Amino acid sequence: MSVAIVGGGIIGLAVGWRLLERGVDVTVFDDGRLGAWHVAAGMLAPSGESAHEQEALARLMAAAGERWPAFARELGVEIGFDVTGTLSLAMTADDLAAADRVWTRHRLARLRPSELREREPALSPRVRAGVYSANEWQVDPRRLVAVLRDRLAGRIVAKRVESLSEVDAGTVVVAAGCGTAGLTGLPVRPVKGQVLRLRGEPGLLRHVLDATVDGRHVYVVPRADGEVVVGATQEERTDSLVTAGGVHDLLRAAIDLVPALAELELAETTVGHRPGTPDNAPLLGRLDGDDRVIVAAGHFRNGVLLAPITADLIAGLVVGDEPDPLLAHFAPGRF
Repeated sequence: MSVAIVGGGIIGLAVGWRLLERGVDVTVFDDGRLGAWHVAAGMLAPSGESAHEQEALARLMAAAGERWPAFARELGVEIGFDVTGTLSLAMTADDLAAADRVWTRHRLARLRPSELREREPALSPRVRAGVYSANEWQVDPRRLVAVLRDRLAGRIVAKRVESLSEVDAGTVVVAAGCGTAGLTGLPVRPVKGQVLRLRGEPGLLRHVLDATVDGRHVYVVPRADGEVVVGATQEERTDSLVTAGGVHDLLRAAIDLVPALAELELAETTVGHRPGTPDNAPLLGRLDGDDRVIVAAGHFRNGVLLAPITADLIAGLVVGDEPDPLLAHFAPGRF
């Protein structure tokens, strides 16, 4: 069996690795452009804001979170997988009113400011309240992609696929992120996000911080080497401009949350485009009208989290396993 994967991001590479493990002859076509994974902070939040409105998506994300520890162990090398957990925080009374509804829905116990600062002494004293989520973790997407590319060494072809008719394979998996729209006609749109990377001495923060600061959502993700990722704007735009307003808004919210971040180096500003769909849930399954084509795209904000379960589901579909009933909810034909 020969399988071609169009797309060399986290999803395409994870699917390729799983297929290779199952003895499938795999070729990955990678156009060399840096996808959403290059910008992503790597938060693994299975109970995140994307899930609560859609039961099937909530189940998919929860199942993905459960698979991450085994997935990381299987890779067997350092990918920045960290299970310290996440602090979700509210800065003002208005922020707290909105956040408390989410925390109550997830049955999370509210921590007082003093308890939060026991966990994270660098937090601003203005933080009103927060909760601790033990099952919301992080991974470094750039390290993950490097490791997956190593696992698929010799099977990655540098080529931009303009049409699926160019691809000579029994099965074609389209995992091309925002480029999936042009290849399949499916409604995948780019959603712009600006992300900052700061650099300082390790140890300033221990947890991922997911906060609302004066009505603005911001996340702060500390790496073991001293890097701190701050993001992310969410803009229905297709340009790749880093804007003064975007950087200002992110830095202001992050520094209000953790004042010591003001002393760190601003090491990188980046823009990425998340692949969104009309319902912001992924497209997983065969393309209507062309059984040769399987789609694995449209993961929006959850591509890193959903990579292991997407790889398992799509690999199973390729080799003829009994389809997981969960796949029916994400069939490309729903659009």
